[in-house]
Amino acid sequence: MMMASGGRKEAIARVRLVPGTGAITVNGRTVEQHFPKGPLLSSIRQALVVANAEGRFDVIADVKGGGVAGQAGAIRLGIARALLAADSELRSPLRKAGLLTRDPRQKERKKYGHKRARKGFQYSKR
Repeated sequence: MMMASGGRKEAIARVRLVPGTGAITVNGRTVEQHFPKGPLLSSIRQALVVANAEGRFDVIADVKGGGVAGQAGAIRLGIARALLAADSELRSPLRKAGLLTRDPRQKERKKYGHKRARKGFQYSKR
């Protein structure tokens, strides 16, 4: 059993890889129940596809914080790191696919005198 954690935006995921049939569980539910959108599901499975380990491991993920896209990215990074812990030979293909790099983008802070980070209030000369 391999454990790893991953993060994206405000989401943090703890991922366990257990030898099994390829089932993915997120917070006690199946991955399809937790992430209803297709692109997020393929994003989560991407690390397993690159490592050619789709049917070999069961993935058990506990994720909290953030929204659905951030949680999917956090799980993806966690799976990639856990696969790397299982087999160090996978570093090169996972790195080439960009799966070992944590996405550094964060929400920009709101500025005073603005509605949001960059949007100002409506201005009228008269």
